[in-house]
Amino acid sequence: MIKPNHSPHTPKKYVEITAPEWVKNATLYELNIRQFSEEGNFKQIEKQLGRLKKMGIDIIWLMPVHPIGNINRKGSWGSYYSVKDYYGINSEFGTEDDFISLVNAIHDHGMFVILDWVANHTSWDNQLVDEHPDWYRKSRKNTFQSTRWRDYDDIIEFDYRNEELRNYMTDAMKYWVEKFDIDGYRCDIASFVPIDFWENVRAELDEIKPVFMLAEAEDKDLHKRSFDATYNWTLWNILHQIAREETNVKTLAEAYLAEHVSIFPKEGIRMNFIDNHDKNSWEGDQYSNFGDALKAATVFSVLMDGIPLVYSGQEAGLDRSLEFFEKDPIEWKSHDLERLYTTLFSLKHQNQALWNGAFGGEMVRIMNDRMDQVMSFVREKNGDKVLVFINLSKNPVIAQFDTSFDISVYTNLFEGKLQSITGTLILDMQPWEYVVLYHTNV
Repeated sequence: MIKPNHSPHTPKKYVEITAPEWVKNATLYELNIRQFSEEGNFKQIEKQLGRLKKMGIDIIWLMPVHPIGNINRKGSWGSYYSVKDYYGINSEFGTEDDFISLVNAIHDHGMFVILDWVANHTSWDNQLVDEHPDWYRKSRKNTFQSTRWRDYDDIIEFDYRNEELRNYMTDAMKYWVEKFDIDGYRCDIASFVPIDFWENVRAELDEIKPVFMLAEAEDKDLHKRSFDATYNWTLWNILHQIAREETNVKTLAEAYLAEHVSIFPKEGIRMNFIDNHDKNSWEGDQYSNFGDALKAATVFSVLMDGIPLVYSGQEAGLDRSLEFFEKDPIEWKSHDLERLYTTLFSLKHQNQALWNGAFGGEMVRIMNDRMDQVMSFVREKNGDKVLVFINLSKNPVIAQFDTSFDISVYTNLFEGKLQSITGTLILDMQPWEYVVLYHTNV
């Protein structure tokens, strides 16, 4: 009997792809081109790149840059996600040269750029409808159909059982990497497209250059051979429920974090967000009601395991949800949220404990006597360490923490003072107050 070269019981890594090295401590910024300026074009974006870099942004995610369909268009301006031409650039945003200039400018600022890619469907007037009608799903009446069970009547859905479609879509995605030197993709409703398609695409893109791939999905399986990062809708929902007093920290710990640290692959990266283009209920009347809760949730989402996202205007204290199918420029103003992000991102870049995925330290719970109100944890990596204490409630609290494993001298992130920690820490915390202590081994 021939013995195998290795034991069948040897642990195997679940994630088989490798994220680019520059993703290790990166942050994300979703850029809504249409609303980013009065002009809503590529040239105006270049003017703010220095500010975004200073805030600590590393990866610019551009919402779809392609021409938008006219048939069944929603609103006056239409949806970014109703793609008329996968090889074209929306003339409302500028020319091909303008786009090249923007990509070069992003790279010159030491940042990276990913494109929003819509592989699941097209507009009704995409040229593929006439040229390859067999690439689309049909209804029982043998007519083109929108995404099933959703009210997206401005688009029609592809049928990925067609090999020619897969070849076309793969070539189109390679085109933007090869010609324009983009650094990856955010893929719209990625779980609606067969996973074997994404696995092949990732392999072919990586042959061109190392790419960063973000899936609009929460599926663990997408991390195996396709995507570096996936959405964290579960976290978004729980944080909003806490702000509305519909649940508490115990739910966050037991319904989310326990599963995250036990089941989710460490090499996979979850994207943590407070807002994005279709999840932005902190704005409007709720912003004034939840301002302090928003800051506390922001601190948690940046310092916990995962890659943090900022949505256009969020750092300016946007007090409304941006229109999606109409022009609705952001009113840019100085706001303490931008200063908060700048402080948090600076620590994330320097302290390995906060790095992304397997590059960073695991979240370990610090026990306290008010577990229904106060979230407390530590992350540690290669001598770097961060302790986080957040009162995620509207009530003041005096909490006692077991810091017997964390005795040392730390720097208070927001006060800049040194603080000695002994075996027990007692904090008198105001509603939504947060304390962050760190040590960086430099």
